[in-house]
Amino acid sequence: APPGVFSRLAVGTLRLKPPPPAFSASTSGCSLTVKHDRPNRRFTVSPGSEADCAVLLYRFTGEKEVDLISTYVPETFRGRGVAALLSRAAMEFLLEENLKAHISCWYIKKYIRDNPQQRYEQRVID
Repeated sequence: APPGVFSRLAVGTLRLKPPPPAFSASTSGCSLTVKHDRPNRRFTVSPGSEADCAVLLYRFTGEKEVDLISTYVPETFRGRGVAALLSRAAMEFLLEENLKAHISCWYIKKYIRDNPQQRYEQRVID
């Protein structure tokens, strides 16, 4: 093939690169990336197909206040740290946006208890 073909392909590939993810982790060779879907107020991880999507839902309860409502991880991906990855992304979002949170989700409460960090605890409204 002519040399120019490959350089044009490489340039096209660079332009199509997605923006860097908020958080990612690798578990047993499978790379997991948390995506923040702001319009739908949720964080998602799709370890498999879109149908296998893990999700953390939140809602705004005030201008600088949210409720971390729930996390859901499909059964086939449980026990791999997916819910922890979602919880961490949500807590980092609180820090970045200077938000306070009510935590309705039992798992996120457990995550904060199991991973004590003052910067997270300061964001929680009892």
